[in-house]
Amino acid sequence: MKIVFLDVKTIGEDIDLSGYDRLGEVVKYPFSTPAQVPGRIADADVIVLNKVRIDAETIGVAPRLKLVCVTATGTNNLDKEYLNSRNIAWRNVNGYSTESVAQHTFSMLFYLLEKLRYYDDYVKDGRYACDTSFTHFEEHFYELKNKTWGIIGLGNIGRRVASIAEAFGSHVIYTSPSGSTPQEGYYQTDMDTLLSTSDIISVHAPLNEYTENLLDAAAFKKMKNSCIFLNLGRGPIVVEQDLAEAIEQKEIAAAGLDVLCEEPMSPDNPLLRIQDSRRLLITPHIAWASVEARTRLMEIVLGQIKDFFSCGSQP
Repeated sequence: MKIVFLDVKTIGEDIDLSGYDRLGEVVKYPFSTPAQVPGRIADADVIVLNKVRIDAETIGVAPRLKLVCVTATGTNNLDKEYLNSRNIAWRNVNGYSTESVAQHTFSMLFYLLEKLRYYDDYVKDGRYACDTSFTHFEEHFYELKNKTWGIIGLGNIGRRVASIAEAFGSHVIYTSPSGSTPQEGYYQTDMDTLLSTSDIISVHAPLNEYTENLLDAAAFKKMKNSCIFLNLGRGPIVVEQDLAEAIEQKEIAAAGLDVLCEEPMSPDNPLLRIQDSRRLLITPHIAWASVEARTRLMEIVLGQIKDFFSCGSQP
């Protein structure tokens, strides 16, 4: 068996992949362009990838290919119809990063809610050493208890965030952009109500026809000017120009983003003009990437390959 990793750097160089070597020949490429893929997988039985586009153009000359493994939950980069026509199986991974993303959601919230950058700078700049009071009240923050937390997209991650928010005493509401059936034990509401009544709003939805450009200028105008907005779903769910203007015009208090419309970030992104860390925090798509989550991810993918070939499910 030959296994080809097309963009192994998207997993990180610190994760142990030695288990794959015991299955056969393994070839790893840091990244692959669409033009490079055909030559690299010409004699592959399995390909493992994250972002590379897989379609007739990229894998049309791979006669031995039996299995495509995506090291992610989303599969927008797969032409599934073409794979089915070639009798090539595909696998993705769900649930591996739930704890990691939920944890990062609260890390971003507390950074913004409690103005941690400001207070860290206040101490390190020497201002606290020169102050007369033991407490500095310049920047205000509030408790989560009795606040309303609105969640857009109540999947595994959304439910985990809900449980933690409730532990802090928040009142959790959610909305389903696709209009799915209400989930027992959670309070579902319409989008307008969620936008207008929530003190914190976090997005944990996938990108699809219901969510693309969902959070636009009209949506931000409906939010409280004290609202903290967090996007840990997908970048194109938010119209970034509209968000930048909402922050600058103080229509919302602050925003935290782990995902952007273009990744890596475009030099022309309008959010780059906002330098106040009390108003905007952006992390480079790292919420999913705890060591445990990435280890779990690659163990699952390894198991998928073993199961596929040991169970005789290959074409």
